[in-house]
Amino acid sequence: MTQEPVQTQDIERPSKELIAKFDGISSATAAGELSRMGIKNPFIQGPTAWTPGKTVVGPALTLQFMPKREDLYPDQEYTDPEIQLHRHVLYHTQPGDIVVVDARGELSSGVFGEMMLTYFMGKGGIGAVIDGCIRDSANAKELGIGLWLKGVTPNFHTQTVQFPFAVNVPIACGGTLVMPGDIIVADDDGAVSVPIAMAEELAEHASEHAEWEEFSREKLEAGGDLRRYYPLKDEARPEYEEWKKAHGK
Repeated sequence: MTQEPVQTQDIERPSKELIAKFDGISSATAAGELSRMGIKNPFIQGPTAWTPGKTVVGPALTLQFMPKREDLYPDQEYTDPEIQLHRHVLYHTQPGDIVVVDARGELSSGVFGEMMLTYFMGKGGIGAVIDGCIRDSANAKELGIGLWLKGVTPNFHTQTVQFPFAVNVPIACGGTLVMPGDIIVADDDGAVSVPIAMAEELAEHASEHAEWEEFSREKLEAGGDLRRYYPLKDEARPEYEEWKKAHGK
């Protein structure tokens, strides 16, 4: 029987102008502001930074894994690479994209290896957030993309108990809902998923927050009063406004 070609959908990406507004906004600031806006826990728990110092912001391509079931995933399927949906999510890659994978926290399955991640990097991908593992980790870390992982393994993606099931669908990565096209903010503290409908408002609030924190940090380093400068009290606002003028903000 002839296998039908695999068809998967692309995501709707935010504008480059919107992504640029997140410059300098940390995952901690994004998570805190989202909490104040009503999204209490946007943190993708489980994956941690495997490329220290790397910060990425971009739209989410999503990949969902499921437990193997023989009627849906016969062992011989691995002989036809084009059936493998973990390839197809990467086919959609555009510059600035981040791939986010619900790999069920599974530690015995390497979602991607060096070659797949090299392709992703070559297409302009900037980061991978995986509630699970990759393999070829030493070489993968040299590619220059950001990696947030639960672990590493020598096993390939379908070697043990799961298989890639769906591309660019809503997923639960680390127990957090990630919609295709949501903006991911990831740094050494971890990865946060920003609902696209809230991104403009978040960027506005978070930029202001980042600015006064920079001012407050300078004051605290100089021995300033914690009660006055963190959080920034109203009586310190005139100092803050003068500081902004002096720094062209």
